[in-house]
Amino acid sequence: MKKEHSVTFNFIMNFILTASAFVFSLITFPYVSRVLLPAGNGKIDAAAAVIAYFSMFAMLGIPTYGIRACAQVRDDKEQLSRTVQEILCINAGMTAIVYAVFGVSLYLVPKFAEDRALLLVMGVTIVLHMVGVNWLYSALEEYAYITAVSLIFKVIAVCLMFLFVHDAEDYIIYGGITVVSNMGSCVFNFLRIGKYVTLKPVGNYKFRRHLKPIGVFCAMNIATNIYTNLDTIMLKFISGDVQTGYYSAAVKIKIIVASLVTSLGAVLLPRLSYYIEKGRKEEFKQMASKALGFVLLMSLPLAVYFSMFAYESLGLVSGDAYLLAEWPMRLIMPTVVFIGISNILGVQVLVPTGRENQVLKSTVAGAAVDMALNMALIPRLGASGASIGTLVAEIVVVLVQGKALEGFLSKLWQGVKLHYYIAGLLPAAIAAQLARMALKPMVDGKFPLEQSCFLVLAVTGALFFGIYGILLLLLKEPITMEYIFPILQKLGKRNGTRKDEV
Repeated sequence: MKKEHSVTFNFIMNFILTASAFVFSLITFPYVSRVLLPAGNGKIDAAAAVIAYFSMFAMLGIPTYGIRACAQVRDDKEQLSRTVQEILCINAGMTAIVYAVFGVSLYLVPKFAEDRALLLVMGVTIVLHMVGVNWLYSALEEYAYITAVSLIFKVIAVCLMFLFVHDAEDYIIYGGITVVSNMGSCVFNFLRIGKYVTLKPVGNYKFRRHLKPIGVFCAMNIATNIYTNLDTIMLKFISGDVQTGYYSAAVKIKIIVASLVTSLGAVLLPRLSYYIEKGRKEEFKQMASKALGFVLLMSLPLAVYFSMFAYESLGLVSGDAYLLAEWPMRLIMPTVVFIGISNILGVQVLVPTGRENQVLKSTVAGAAVDMALNMALIPRLGASGASIGTLVAEIVVVLVQGKALEGFLSKLWQGVKLHYYIAGLLPAAIAAQLARMALKPMVDGKFPLEQSCFLVLAVTGALFFGIYGILLLLLKEPITMEYIFPILQKLGKRNGTRKDEV
């Protein structure tokens, strides 16, 4: 049987993967946003949203269902091979159908025809999603491999960007580079699959057993994509590429922050599914409870800080052409908290326990609210209207999932000490705001925008997160003391040993 890494190890690997995406965006987006300008970035993000819809139908609900199905049988190679082959066959058939529809739509839909070349390049993603079998590697908790390969392709993509993207007309080239960055590892994944399963027919296939749960997960993905991608598409059709570019600048920062929050949840699904299959319910409850506390510990300060310093974040990352995205970013940043909560309640609790229908209800409710608010607000408020729609949709999703877990939710909250987080946030926010008020007269007009924003973020960020962390340690917040304090102790002992050796 394959050696099982600890959840901590898997989290560290996935956090490195998430952090690499953050660093990649920090390197690429400031450069690309200035080269391609809002209109070019609007085209890229609108095309990405379109491809996301086609990929969603091609993949059905397999990215999530595949993790659960494979995690449950990962100790039996024959069963695992059968499950993988069945899911791959279903995936391949649907991908072929969707790719044919995609090709026809490039000629029949006028808006698609305008950016046909860009969509063709980025459309390669649809096939790469299928051959990548990322769900298998996640089910086997191969996060070290996933992280290493992803890092390699991100480095390659950065090099390609600086070599080939030099003016606003290079947006198609950049679209291809994003495919390399995000999906380049998929071919290697498929070539390496023989290490874990056999691709020779094993017989006794039962394709029908997968259809219902895949259909439910697919419906969940459709509903989720409505309020994660539809706003971008509606902005392009209603308000044009410039408003889409403003919104995309705000959303990119939000996505980076949210991915840091959900990096723990990503590694929990296979482990929690495994616990449920083996009847280890107490371990399941304890892990889910700690995960919820950890998500709130991280998401609350991140949401508060980047809401407060939206102007400086946009100025540093995107430049002065995107400063009008300040309010859309302020409005959308609180979604980080609700995304983190719904990730735990939905994907990490309801899905492993076979209650994906409840997750579907929550996402349908969120999608309906988002679509209605987008139609009402985007024509009048543009990017800010889309942000409001997304925020309200995420709140609705959490409320519906909380209702579904009404009996179990009180047990999950046992590991959450919300008053500690609030006690740490208030002094941190006040100190950071006072620091900004003192710094602004010193840097405004004396440095270029990017440099002044960097100075403000560096000082206020260190102050805000430093005070927050120190207060949690002083208050002896349970999660901080259990996981973070021991790491600080080890680092302190190592530094002390080095000094003694000198």
